[in-house]
Amino acid sequence: MALIKSISGIRGTIGGRVGDGLSPMDIVKFTSAYATFVRRNTARSSNVIVVGRDARLSGRMVLNMVVGTLTGMGFDVVNIGLATTPTTELAVVGEKACGGIIITASHNPKQWNALKLLNEKGEFLTDAEGKEVLRIASEEDFDYADVDHLGREQKNYTYLRRHIDQVLALPLVDADAIRKASFTVAVDAVNSVGGVAIPKLLEALGVKHIEKLYCDPTGNFGHTPEPIPENLTGISDFMKQGKADVGFVVDPDVDRLAIIMENGEFFVEEYTLVAVADYVLSHTPGATVSNLSSSRALRDVTERHGCTYTAAAVGEVNVTTEMRRTGAVIGGEGNDGVIYPELHYGRDALVGVALFLTLLAKSGMTVSQLKATYPQYSIAKTKLELRPEMDVDAILKAVETHYAGERVTTIDGVKIDFDDSWVHLRKSNTEPIIRIYSEANTMEKASQLGEKVKQIVLSLC
Repeated sequence: MALIKSISGIRGTIGGRVGDGLSPMDIVKFTSAYATFVRRNTARSSNVIVVGRDARLSGRMVLNMVVGTLTGMGFDVVNIGLATTPTTELAVVGEKACGGIIITASHNPKQWNALKLLNEKGEFLTDAEGKEVLRIASEEDFDYADVDHLGREQKNYTYLRRHIDQVLALPLVDADAIRKASFTVAVDAVNSVGGVAIPKLLEALGVKHIEKLYCDPTGNFGHTPEPIPENLTGISDFMKQGKADVGFVVDPDVDRLAIIMENGEFFVEEYTLVAVADYVLSHTPGATVSNLSSSRALRDVTERHGCTYTAAAVGEVNVTTEMRRTGAVIGGEGNDGVIYPELHYGRDALVGVALFLTLLAKSGMTVSQLKATYPQYSIAKTKLELRPEMDVDAILKAVETHYAGERVTTIDGVKIDFDDSWVHLRKSNTEPIIRIYSEANTMEKASQLGEKVKQIVLSLC
């Protein structure tokens, strides 16, 4: 069993003893702590908190616990039912709520679930805010409402339709062009809420030929849910048969979008954001942002358009903070996450699908031909297991000193930029390891760079 407490919420496996997994007692405690934080800090006069969930097997149970706790804390709850993470974020704004909770463990396997916590803007809590929620939970510093001040639950299942309507209303989404292209689109939604959301979006965009794989939202995931190549052999084999022009894969809460090319090959997770940014920048020039572990391809494409790229620390809230600071027109994280502030500051696979299909329709190219127009990089990932006596901060400082003659960034671990490659080392928040990401123009070179730096780190320990 596992229970992970972090600034973005609480995540754990269902079952087990209190504190060992995501038990009902833990759900109540952390929901109570979040409600207390909202009560003390919101600038809204609203007494409403929005709650949505993905299709996990434990989702209904967790939702009932969350709704009951929030009403017991005196909040009115708008229960939007089965909903994507970005839909829930938009619902917080739509309801003028003072916060929101998304019940989803994202790409984790089916035995996991989580409470993801939103502020009144429908965005994830900051580091300081998340730590305050954890403090309140640790000290059980909360009081429940008396019988005359209990909250009420209202069910509103219209927000997916509203989300789709808002996507279609974006100036850069061209449904007519998509309709005329007469695409056949394959969808793998891992038997979660994306199996409802993505086909409905495609239909609204005018796509008449939709091939559905794992689109029944039962929560019995058809494969390991993280949208990476080794988990997507089913849709890859389907695409190799020439049955569709493009394949879209989403994780259980639909904030990540992976793309499969017409030949069955992976578009590469980093390039979802790169392609969408290329299209956005061609019409609305401006700054872009991604995190330090994302591909250099976004920087290259941004500069190709005469615009400025900035890197942020890893984590969606860090990326959105930097996007606001720079006024970025597009940004996100390399793991298939597109953030388009024209709609909202959150990773959104629906926006990604609509903008990518518009780009594809207007380009007149196949997906593989489009991919070939972008700078070609490969990212390798490895890790260094930490022994108890190792001082992680001292190790990272030693690496920084070792590479003092290179371009070094230390806002999140240590990143070293070379002329034709980079390597990024950062401490894991959940495991006793240092994660090592490296990028070069081939996977072989990227892997060699990562291993070389790993050996240097070991020599410095």
